Amino acid sequence: MALVDVIKSCLDSINQISDHIEGATLYLDGGCTESFQFLGAFPLLLQLGVRAVCSLENMSPLDTVVDWKPNFDPVRKIVVITSRLLSDAHRYILRCLSTHQGVRHCTIFTSISEIAHSAYPDSPLGPDAFHEYESLLVLDYEELVKKCETKSRQSGDTSLLENLTLEDEGWSQLGPIEESISQIEARPSPRDLYQDNSVGRTEDVGQKLVVSVHHFPMILCPFSPRVFILPSEGAIAEAYLSTEHEDSLSPGLPPLSTGLPPDGDDIPPGATLTAHFLYHLTTKMDLKMEIFSFGNLSKTVGKILTDMSSLYDVGRRKRSAGLLLIDRTLDLHTPCCHGDSLVDRIFSSLPRRERTTSSTHIKGSQTQPKHRYGNLHRRPLDVQIPLGKILCEEDSTRDNFRLLESIEAFLCGWNSGSSDAQIVDLVNLSAKLHSEKSPQSEIELLSGSFVAMENFHGTPYLETILDRRMKDGTILVKKWLQETLRREKMTLNVKMRPGFATKSDLQPMIKALTKSQSCLLRNKGIIQLAAATLFTLDELHSSRWDVFTSAEKILSVSAGDTSQSLAAQIGDLINKSVLVGSHEQKNGKMEPSEGLLSFQDALLLTITGYILAGENFPTSGSGGPFSWQEEHLLKEAIVDAVLENPAIAKLKFLDGLTEELEANINKIKSEEAKEDSLDQLKLDDFDDDQWGNWGDEDADDNNNNNKGHVYGDMQLKLELRDRVDNLFKVLHKLSSLKRRNIPLREGPLALDNDFSGDPSTSKGLLYKLLTRVLGKYEVPGLDYHSSTVGRLFKSGFGRFGLGQAKPSLADQNVILVFVIGGINGLEVREAQEALSESGRPDIELIIGGTTLLTPDDMLDLLLGNSSYI
Repeated sequence: MALVDVIKSCLDSINQISDHIEGATLYLDGGCTESFQFLGAFPLLLQLGVRAVCSLENMSPLDTVVDWKPNFDPVRKIVVITSRLLSDAHRYILRCLSTHQGVRHCTIFTSISEIAHSAYPDSPLGPDAFHEYESLLVLDYEELVKKCETKSRQSGDTSLLENLTLEDEGWSQLGPIEESISQIEARPSPRDLYQDNSVGRTEDVGQKLVVSVHHFPMILCPFSPRVFILPSEGAIAEAYLSTEHEDSLSPGLPPLSTGLPPDGDDIPPGATLTAHFLYHLTTKMDLKMEIFSFGNLSKTVGKILTDMSSLYDVGRRKRSAGLLLIDRTLDLHTPCCHGDSLVDRIFSSLPRRERTTSSTHIKGSQTQPKHRYGNLHRRPLDVQIPLGKILCEEDSTRDNFRLLESIEAFLCGWNSGSSDAQIVDLVNLSAKLHSEKSPQSEIELLSGSFVAMENFHGTPYLETILDRRMKDGTILVKKWLQETLRREKMTLNVKMRPGFATKSDLQPMIKALTKSQSCLLRNKGIIQLAAATLFTLDELHSSRWDVFTSAEKILSVSAGDTSQSLAAQIGDLINKSVLVGSHEQKNGKMEPSEGLLSFQDALLLTITGYILAGENFPTSGSGGPFSWQEEHLLKEAIVDAVLENPAIAKLKFLDGLTEELEANINKIKSEEAKEDSLDQLKLDDFDDDQWGNWGDEDADDNNNNNKGHVYGDMQLKLELRDRVDNLFKVLHKLSSLKRRNIPLREGPLALDNDFSGDPSTSKGLLYKLLTRVLGKYEVPGLDYHSSTVGRLFKSGFGRFGLGQAKPSLADQNVILVFVIGGINGLEVREAQEALSESGRPDIELIIGGTTLLTPDDMLDLLLGNSSYI
């Protein structure tokens, strides 16, 4: 039987729509671009005859003439693939149609199913969502064309294109991206090549536009054939997983699983969209699911999936598989920690691509539908591997300038017939590329990214390093580089120690492989992976990660001791971060030095400490795991930290206090400077005036001013203490996770805690759960969702001895584990270890999650802009 392969299923889905995309200009939104990047699907699109691939959000008038083939015919067909709701993508689609006025066919593929569109809260579309949207888009486009025709008659201009305004297209309030587009529109463009056909295009606009909408569910980001996550800018990843109530921490995380049924029927939109995605994903892979859930929100998703399977899977013969749904909030400790995983360190260290749409842009648009839940803004998954920083050294500066000059020459040649304004722009571009003051442009031209299809002799790079520790992974990358050099018949006079991989080992090999462009293109996969590993090995990133690991080890050991010991360690970390912040502020630095932790880092460790405290000291205090005295000291330490260094106050629980805190510290500094100068004057004048300020009326005025300052300082401190109290309410929620969840408190999973401080021996919940499931042990809280037929056998025919036995997840040959809220690289490795230790090589394990979580992402979800604090 064929193995399950997520990447192959996605590429097969693209092949199935080849008739639609052949000869079309293809527009991808941010989520689809991210997905196709990981898939390595762009060569396939070229092979299938796509005319051009363009950005949906960053649409440009130049898209009308971009073509991978020498074809000067105007565009007649466009295809849009979006990972968003149709209502959210509508303004972008209308914008494309208004630019490509000769288009007669518009095909739209969305990853959100028709039923999910109608089930989404506040959705403007009904049960027949796709047909409704087809009609609405045609009506809006025809109305737009009529407005343009009216303006053209009034102005006497026969070119409808020049009469299109942004207001007509629903873009009345422009963000930074749209402003740049409007500037491009104001200039003469290559579309002037078609001015002779303007009358023909005018007639085309009057023709009926044919719109068709289809479902395309296979929009995901695979790291390997069996590990995937969802695009960060897609509707599913951005949808809220919880509403704001006492059990919620963040819209990007499920609510705390209390083991009790949820109150009310208000299902978060993220649960609905996740259920529909998983159903259509398994349908595409021809799998029939036996559904198990662990956690409150997972149970809700499981019920939706069960109802869909009962309605649509009747009579279908598919391969049986198990689906295990897990709430992320059942284990927040693992993603908050800095585990021994090369993938986690790479994604935590490397910079990310900017989002294609900003929150201000979305809020500013009048046509953006207002949903009750809003959208969560996650960091893009597309990392920017800084090849430029590695290649732009002194010995390669000359070669790099040649590359930049070649790019500039290509641009000049491509626009040889352009106007004077465009020539001026190219001259400015040349000056910018060669300017020493703008290295960022140079680096952006030489940035790499990961592609899951890149492989070494059939071995995919990403799949291989997913289950590797840091040391093992770097040694493997070094081995691949050495084998690549031998294959390219290159030799290096560099001494290397066997069994180790350092920055000095990798950098010469990377530079040797990038000396020629042909060699770089042949080996781009290993070069990009090695460059990412090299960036991770940099002292700034590696030392910070090591300090985190040491601090987490100390907290873990203290958690096995007493609450006083753990509280003292947390307070010590906060106080040290204050000293670091003050030192950096005096030196004028904005970032902490190597091996030192910032205040935000100390807060992340505080979260870890409270989670550990809740597992060991659940009854130490009335509201939290520590006594009142211990917690009071922690609160005062945080208050003092914020007062002494207001620059660290960029956290959500301090919103609105930043200006007051900065004004307070500036006032204190000015008063200290004034007092120093007055003291110096008093010393100088002491011999002349022995009585000092006796009887001086100005002294009384100064005393009154000081009283006012003291009152203002007290008000600020009281407000700050209230904010810190709100922060500790969140920490109390985190510490109460085990106490409020019966399976985690009393079940066998509660007996597996390890406080030796050795990260290699402590395992996350996913490992513990899979170990027990594959060993066929009973797991309290693990619910099985039987189908309608199964419930009928259980209830109706049970009295005749025909009852249906509850299936075991371990009996399935294919198991799909999906963590609602996100996963990290360490959990993927531990899941593979659990499968290996089970002695079941026949099981195919597929792991998925809402997103890839790093410790910084967890800080943002729990205390940052994405939290409910």
